[in-house]
Amino acid sequence: MAESPQPAASRPGVLSLTIKERSALYAAYMPYLKGGGIFIPTPKPYRIGDEVLMLLTLLDEPSKLHVDGQVVWITPAGSQNNKTQGIGVQFNENENGITIRNKIEGLLAGTLKSSRPTHTM
Repeated sequence: MAESPQPAASRPGVLSLTIKERSALYAAYMPYLKGGGIFIPTPKPYRIGDEVLMLLTLLDEPSKLHVDGQVVWITPAGSQNNKTQGIGVQFNENENGITIRNKIEGLLAGTLKSSRPTHTM
């Protein structure tokens, strides 16, 4: 007897994000998460714990960076303070996740301790 395919909800979603400005990267990065993470604006419904694959293009980098992670934050439509709808994704603590976190923190050197508001805080 053949196994039925898994429902789509259990497969990782693929999200693409292009950030061209350092201020936008600062607003999206979530340094307070263990291993780092990033906020991705999206109207698609996700649940806490969903696995996602992200294709990130940062500033003037010529190639997309592939990193997987888990949804740990949801900002719904119509949220308080007019925050952008989307999800916060914690990078998995594998080689790609560590590489992406280090790259983002290098790009944001000197601004991570800023008190400017972000998409999540």
